[in-house]
Amino acid sequence: MIRIALPFHLQTLARVNREIVVQVDGPATQKTVLDALEAAYPMLRGTVRDHVTHERRPKVRFYADGRDVTHDSPDAALPQSIVSGAEPFRIVGAISGG
Repeated sequence: MIRIALPFHLQTLARVNREIVVQVDGPATQKTVLDALEAAYPMLRGTVRDHVTHERRPKVRFYADGRDVTHDSPDAALPQSIVSGAEPFRIVGAISGG
């Protein structure tokens, strides 16, 4: 089971609390975690990744074990702390401005 921490606007859209849990079949990667998230919460499809290309939406960041993994390969294995459930996989709406 993978814990996922969602930003407020996605919590509201999915009608969930800040943190949710999803089941990932196979190795835990960004791709498999996001696939599981969209399967469990269909209303989030297209909010984190594009519907067609499955590329990350602009201004959305991913953090694993306190490290920004946004630009890592979507097929790269996530840290053991995420896989074991000790830490959540965090999806964060980036803040822009000056």
